Amino acid sequence: MRRLVLLVLVLAGLTAPAHADSPTITPDDIGPGHVIVMRHALAPGTGDPPDLTLGDCGTQRNLDDRGRAQARALGEALRDAGLTGLSVLSSQWCRCLETARLLDVGEVRPFPPLNSFFRWREREADQMAALRDHLASMPADAPPTVMVTHQVVISSLTGVFARSGEAVVVRAGTRPVAVVGRLALER
Repeated sequence: MRRLVLLVLVLAGLTAPAHADSPTITPDDIGPGHVIVMRHALAPGTGDPPDLTLGDCGTQRNLDDRGRAQARALGEALRDAGLTGLSVLSSQWCRCLETARLLDVGEVRPFPPLNSFFRWREREADQMAALRDHLASMPADAPPTVMVTHQVVISSLTGVFARSGEAVVVRAGTRPVAVVGRLALER
């Protein structure tokens, strides 16, 4: 069953037409009103163990050394573009919180609407409504914000299947969510 769910998610990402052709932008293109919605850095595996407990990293899929290096490099690219002192919101999963902290671009705050619903699809509608409401309520000229989350959240929000460490930039203060482009962060 788990393989079937993974196959469906992969195929959905390959066939999702929405914003698949979004332009590539660089950190230098980020300005007021932009929200960087980033998938956590590399964390080997898929999903989480059945005994997942928020706050207990030993029960979750976590970043490995490659993921930590990736998060640091992504943060360096953002800092090199002058993106510091940002508001950073994160899923409560350990791999997202660690990615957010390793970016080192601002104070990290847990934000439950960014949590994964990979195993709990019944949570998707309410969670996505809360996330869309939050984005719509942000001032259109707000300083850039970073949100670290999961592939399922990014796909549901934007129609983009993000790889580990990939980011999609959206506009604050819009409804529906307006995708600006995919953020090129690889160094």
